[in-house]
Amino acid sequence: MTLSNTMNPAHTLFLSAPAAAELINRHGIPQTLRGMRDAIAEDFARWADFDKSARVANHSTHGVIELMPIADDTLYSFKYVNGHPKNTGLGLSTVMAFGVLADVATGTPLLLSELTLTTALRTAATSALAAQTLARPDSRAMALIGNGAQSEFQALAFQHLVGITTLRVFDVDRAATAKLVSNLSGSGLEIVVCESIAEAVHGADIVTTITADKTNATIVTPEMLAPGMHINGVGGDCPGKTELHADVLRRASVFVEYTPQTRVEGDIQQMPADFAVTELHDVLAGRAPGRTHDGQITVFDSVGFALEDYSALRFMHSLAIAQGMGTTVSLIPDLADPKDLFAALRPVAPKLQLVA
Repeated sequence: MTLSNTMNPAHTLFLSAPAAAELINRHGIPQTLRGMRDAIAEDFARWADFDKSARVANHSTHGVIELMPIADDTLYSFKYVNGHPKNTGLGLSTVMAFGVLADVATGTPLLLSELTLTTALRTAATSALAAQTLARPDSRAMALIGNGAQSEFQALAFQHLVGITTLRVFDVDRAATAKLVSNLSGSGLEIVVCESIAEAVHGADIVTTITADKTNATIVTPEMLAPGMHINGVGGDCPGKTELHADVLRRASVFVEYTPQTRVEGDIQQMPADFAVTELHDVLAGRAPGRTHDGQITVFDSVGFALEDYSALRFMHSLAIAQGMGTTVSLIPDLADPKDLFAALRPVAPKLQLVA
């Protein structure tokens, strides 16, 4: 159906997972990544406009379920997202998500959308934005450690937005690597399958770690570092889960999204509370330096922040309307008299049919 910005306020645009996939394919994956990157950059430039907080997390022995809210004076968004590393053994995704975009002036939900696929895209777009800001401009080879559900998105974002031409890939699960190689066949990327993390990292300009196990791991260790390397640490995203050795952080300039959240969830959770970090929005706005010389080692300690979901939701909302895609759902009652909520429970009188 064709949608417009003048929908009945009691109707909410709904993007199911299949509809979001169709919308992304119709628009094109590289174009979608660029659009999300641009939306995230625009919103990070308005950092002070947002009412920000760290996500609300409920942890269990199996994983975590989180709510990620944020708002400016126009739009409010939240994301429901889980992280359950053992889900793949049950035939379920490790990460599953959905979200809402709402009008601040009225509280009306404008969009209800899947965010599992969209989160992978926005995470990759954020990683690429950080790398464009922090990595050496001549970076062409990337090590990709962890070849699970989000790996292809990271690879394509770095190819199309950063200029990566060679991937050096490793995963303890060889089937995951085979899946990655198959999915990226025809992408134009040169893919080198490696037998160890050290082999994959050797010769890489950028290292992306995106592992799933909920544990304090040391995926990248100090002896793997090379001058000028940029590390994109994506997998360390909850308390008790890290990927980088503490000495890697000590040797690097470390950049984060939202410091209060990253100190609890990111790789810097293992560092003292006064360990120096720089928020990415300050670099993007020119308030703080990013990379200052070619030999500098930089780390983007990415945990995912609600503002990125806000950006992704408003981008997908605009794209769906422009493409005339999605359906409408009645999340709230459509009332003739907004003071008469009880009317929603009244039986609808059957229509009379004339018999000839």
